[in-house]
Amino acid sequence: MSRKHLALFTTNKITALSPTSLQILNGLGIYLLLRLTLVHLIISEHLVYIFCWPGCEELPVACLEFCLNKNYFFQVIKVYDENNTSKAVEVPTDVTARDICQLFVLKTHCIDDHSWTLIDHLTQLGIERTIEDHEYVMDVQSGRGMDTDSRLYFRKNYAKYEFFKKPLDFFPDHMVSISTETNDITFLKSSTCPEIHGHLHVKEQSKKSWKKFYFVLRRSGLYFSTKGTSKEPRHLQFFADFTDSDIYTVLSAKKTHGAPTEFAFCVKATKCSSARDLKLLCADDEQTKTCWITAMRLLKFGMQLYQNFIQPHQKQKASPVRSISENSLVAMDFSGQKTRVIENPSEALSVAVEEGLSWRRKSCHRLSCHGSPSSTQTSVSNLAIHLVQPWFHGKMSRDEAQRLIMQQGPIDGVFLLRDSQSNPKTFVLSLCHMQKIKHFQIVPVEDDGELFYTLDDGHTRFTDLIQLVEFYQLNRGILPCRLKHHCTRISL
Repeated sequence: MSRKHLALFTTNKITALSPTSLQILNGLGIYLLLRLTLVHLIISEHLVYIFCWPGCEELPVACLEFCLNKNYFFQVIKVYDENNTSKAVEVPTDVTARDICQLFVLKTHCIDDHSWTLIDHLTQLGIERTIEDHEYVMDVQSGRGMDTDSRLYFRKNYAKYEFFKKPLDFFPDHMVSISTETNDITFLKSSTCPEIHGHLHVKEQSKKSWKKFYFVLRRSGLYFSTKGTSKEPRHLQFFADFTDSDIYTVLSAKKTHGAPTEFAFCVKATKCSSARDLKLLCADDEQTKTCWITAMRLLKFGMQLYQNFIQPHQKQKASPVRSISENSLVAMDFSGQKTRVIENPSEALSVAVEEGLSWRRKSCHRLSCHGSPSSTQTSVSNLAIHLVQPWFHGKMSRDEAQRLIMQQGPIDGVFLLRDSQSNPKTFVLSLCHMQKIKHFQIVPVEDDGELFYTLDDGHTRFTDLIQLVEFYQLNRGILPCRLKHHCTRISL
């Protein structure tokens, strides 16, 4: 590590930088770190440039003094993508996970939907967790101990703050001690943590066996009952607290630890580096596991999680964009001369099917109006048009698809498309609903020499997979939910 020289540029020399300008600087190998609201620090090989916005010329002077007094140091970290390719970047020692994500969003020209996260992956221990947006990355790395093969992954996680939007989906009534009427208020304010209770399997220390106990999560920590489901203080034995510990997901739990299910997680002390020191727990299903991990995150970080959640949205208030909630959407019929609202669900489904057929007819008409390509040319172009889409993952197996969806957040509407492994020339839509992955076969059908794709035995047909995806993003059709978030893999 070496101390950098600092150079100050005010608006007298450089005008306010637009997002495009920042991307150009970033493309030239200058690392961007968004640290302050009105000031941008651009870190190059030898200098830290401070750019200020118009009207804030006096602010960088204080920033410069702060930087000099703080004695800034820089360190190189390596970040991996889903394809296990890495990129080394030089960052200050007080860089946060959100800063790193913002940096790579700019470097890779991704859409910033606030779901990008930094993952702490400990290879030797076979565990990983999402680093919270406010956490200092260097502090996380210092707690890795002797795990030299540990990695930082830049990855999507749509479920990171989903419990603030739909708390009842994450906290089943039978596991929460507070009433359902207060759940929304409790979690949106994030000022209180509910008492969570239920059965978990726990691995005995220095043994291969697992035992099932009744656990209770309270503000003071995690306890298990020595007498059935009793919550009396004399029957509760302390298991762990989270002041100096973190909650990790266990990978390949059955194979590595002989767990009864794959829904395992653990409590790891910050300075722990041995598998023997992990406190291993295992749930019976994904929903139970998610409930426990989410509650533990709330208990450990409290109000900070809610601030992390609302911070990006507060920045967007300066340029508000109209937002339409799912509950405010209504089905409408445009097939006749007059538009009308549809209230009958069965009629809404039939209109959705008709809309799909109309969509196909309009698409075919557009093709015929632009040179009328032959059916062979159209089929070839339609076969290849989906290959460049971020939601298409080619020759991916069923297990790989399930693993990727679980990694990027098992919430309703997370999806991807892939080639079918069992039926050549067909495709598969893998979709998450109720924290379970379902697979739907997309079958090609031929009509009058033209090739179409369908999910519902030909009732709704599409000339290409892009039309199919766009349709089911707006209409549920035969699916359990609409397509909302696509799984994506990027190259750093």
